Amino acid sequence: MPDNRQTGPLMAPAAQPPAVPPPHARPRADRQGAAILMICASSFIFAAQDGVSRYLGAAYSPIFVIMLRYWFFALFVILLCARSSGGLGRAIRSRRPGLQIFRGVLLVAEVVVTIEAFVRLGLINTHAIFACYPLMISALSGPVLGEKVGWRRWAAVAVGFAGILIVLRPGSGVFSANATLPLLGAAMFALYGLLTRLAGRDDTAMVSFFWTGISGAVAITAVGIWHWEPIAGRDIPWLLMLCLTAVAGHFLLIKAYELAEASALQPFSYTQLVWISIFGVTIFGEHLAPNVAIGGVIVVGAGMFTWWRSRQRERAG
Repeated sequence: MPDNRQTGPLMAPAAQPPAVPPPHARPRADRQGAAILMICASSFIFAAQDGVSRYLGAAYSPIFVIMLRYWFFALFVILLCARSSGGLGRAIRSRRPGLQIFRGVLLVAEVVVTIEAFVRLGLINTHAIFACYPLMISALSGPVLGEKVGWRRWAAVAVGFAGILIVLRPGSGVFSANATLPLLGAAMFALYGLLTRLAGRDDTAMVSFFWTGISGAVAITAVGIWHWEPIAGRDIPWLLMLCLTAVAGHFLLIKAYELAEASALQPFSYTQLVWISIFGVTIFGEHLAPNVAIGGVIVVGAGMFTWWRSRQRERAG
């Protein structure tokens, strides 16, 4: 996850990809249709990446796996920024370097927590809980950004967390301390997203993207180098796939945001949950319990409502 989560962690390490002027030669409808296809493709790739992360995280230290993945990702960030307007010199210049470094470290820590959750809880259960991060963004946008949160969004947050309780079933004996991992990961990713918006008041999206990759790579290397271990020959292709899916997913994500607004694409990122469920059941032998399915639908529905309310406020404003 998603480093993309847009996700996620996995859903995408960079919450707001670099802003590039859209190609106006193409009709708006065609651009948005292409962007939707790209965001759906990136969701599939990130789901596959989470599956590979789950496999490698069970065989090796998650910190070690993430370090190797971030090395590859940092190289991608450097190459992308070098080719952007102003080059690396412009991408490095941040008005809020302390905030940018904290964002990058926070994201890489969230990825570590989420992969550990994959190993302990499985893909399906982790993502069913992690899907609450948009609700956490709504709840924290007041204290972090000073935004006003109306009663409708607070109601959506309450409904969403009721869905989380259905997934966890805390009174049934199924609940364990491991279930707090995806909740912690979701809270960290929500805070990362809010800090990205805060940094965006002073820095461009390309600057934030650069600092996300580089500060994260430096931070995980400082810890991960002590977890170095030999890699079995059979796992090298999986490690390469992990790195390539990270780059491919982020490339598609960036291209999608070049063609359409983030608010128009956000609902389609939930298709990742579908792919995660398919991979979890067919590849890892996980079971999609009825309470997890019902709770997950409630959480996603509440998240969709908060997205719709945000769109309404944007249009009214």
